[in-house]
Amino acid sequence: MWLYLVTGICIIFIILKAWLGGRGPNPFAVDTRRPPGPVVFDKGLKRKVIKNVFSPDKVPEKLDAIVIGSGIGGQGVAALLARAGKRVLVLEQLGKLGGCCHTFNEKGYEFDVGIHYIGQLNEHSPTRILVDQLTDGQLQWSLMDDPFDVVVLGDMANARRYNMRSGTQAYTDELKKAFPGEEKVIDDFMRLVKKVSGRVQDMAILKILPLPLARFLCHIGLVSWFSPFFRYASRSVSEVIGELTKNKELQTVLSYIFGTYGVFPDRASFALHAALIDHFLRGGWYPTGGASEITYHLVPTIVKAGGAVLSKATVEKILVNSDRRACGVVVKGKGMDAMNIFAPIVISDAGIFNTYEKLLPPEVKSLPAIQSQLGMMRHGTGGFSLFIGIKGTKEELQLPASNYIYIPDKDLKKVERNFFDASVEDAPNHIPMLYISSPSAKDPTHEERCPGKSTLTALSFTSYEWFEEWKNKKVQKRGLDYESVKSMFAESMLETTIQIFPQIKDKIDCYVSGSPLTNDHYLGASRGEFYGAEHDIARMSPETTATMRAKTPIKGLYLTGQDVFLCGFVGALNGAVICASDILGRNLYFDLLKLRRQIMQHKAKKAE
Repeated sequence: MWLYLVTGICIIFIILKAWLGGRGPNPFAVDTRRPPGPVVFDKGLKRKVIKNVFSPDKVPEKLDAIVIGSGIGGQGVAALLARAGKRVLVLEQLGKLGGCCHTFNEKGYEFDVGIHYIGQLNEHSPTRILVDQLTDGQLQWSLMDDPFDVVVLGDMANARRYNMRSGTQAYTDELKKAFPGEEKVIDDFMRLVKKVSGRVQDMAILKILPLPLARFLCHIGLVSWFSPFFRYASRSVSEVIGELTKNKELQTVLSYIFGTYGVFPDRASFALHAALIDHFLRGGWYPTGGASEITYHLVPTIVKAGGAVLSKATVEKILVNSDRRACGVVVKGKGMDAMNIFAPIVISDAGIFNTYEKLLPPEVKSLPAIQSQLGMMRHGTGGFSLFIGIKGTKEELQLPASNYIYIPDKDLKKVERNFFDASVEDAPNHIPMLYISSPSAKDPTHEERCPGKSTLTALSFTSYEWFEEWKNKKVQKRGLDYESVKSMFAESMLETTIQIFPQIKDKIDCYVSGSPLTNDHYLGASRGEFYGAEHDIARMSPETTATMRAKTPIKGLYLTGQDVFLCGFVGALNGAVICASDILGRNLYFDLLKLRRQIMQHKAKKAE
């Protein structure tokens, strides 16, 4: 009895020490927000920041860390370390910084690549406080329309539309109005979503705890017993929702958000599903000025501390010394010989597969600890993108600042099977899900940058294998066969988009598409996945969560981004927080919540 009591007290002490303790400098010691300045439209000024091309003379001396990749996971951890006084170099292989946060132009139309909408950016939310601190309050956000999501379900000739409204009560009431007689089911579902999502922080706790303790708690089953999040992590979305209702249409509508993490409901973890439903319950936000504003306002934080963020810098290898410690990288700039850059810490935002399989020396990659981690993860499903340029303003075209999610049938298993079991020639006739939104309608400053022009983005899944035979061909030189296959998917997606927005049919000026190979080339997604490693049930287990952390088996080498925590902007940013916490030796979540409390107290005093 006494032995169990003493053991329990020791475990609680270690957990509290790991969760509350702090040794290194606190990036959130001071509130650095200032009134936001006007959105910058000068392309020359922005180009100096987001297209700062690598050259040896731009590399700062006495680096504290090198970050591979400039997605939000890479820039986020660099900015956190910079606020702690560290000199960080971020290296990006693409000509533009930002990863999924970058934009590109086609015939005068501006398209975002991966930022479509972000939840929980309401004033004083932890996410908003975090982003504000990393950008000194300069990054502004625009709230989307209400409903923020519209589910279009069934054959287009008889499709039903379901509105997802902002606010828990409005969201719930709208569902009840759409499904009379299912009120109790909907109430039970929303209570379960709140119960499970309210403990998503247990993922961060498990990753911050010392690994032996985290594994011990998983082994004895205490994690699943204590945490509703992990109790439901092993249960599929289909299973949980199927226990609540036999109404197939309602099941599909309650499952619609599976497209935001890329796994169909029969293999998806209900814990992740609940977290993402809750994430958007207050609506969606979009960066004012476009997705490139994220990088434009993050880079100065890194530069201010003596660091740099450079593009066209391909990292070819991570340097590991004889003590099996990461000590730098081999980087090649355009038209330059490869050079070594040294730093005591190397952080990869390139994803676990790229980092371990492509960047580590063979003798290090083969280590059992590395292979064990690789064995826990799977590549995510490939993604296909369609970018449409349309003549006219959002008012003229009546384009809403809402997302439309098209699902052709309420039987999601059949939808998935019909698509992925099809031949490449037939698959475009069975697109399983289509996400469509208008970036230009979401951004109130878009008309100033691109007058008289509007855009739509459509996204869906695809199989990497359908495009794999062209993987070794150069981008834009893969041949007519490749372009023909890509065109089949693009035209099918375009046809559905026009059916949902018939007013654009005669206004389309251009469209371009991106296959999994496009994602590999421009985003470094090795099999064209949108969300990094697969976010299935196995990924969400306590054991995998505990093992897949920022600190790798190689001393001095860390991971950041989606593969460390969860998918999307906020998931990757949390990966950055966990990574910086490990490096600085302090719990940055605790520091962030402390600063949030101070900000709210200060605001309350001013209001008195």
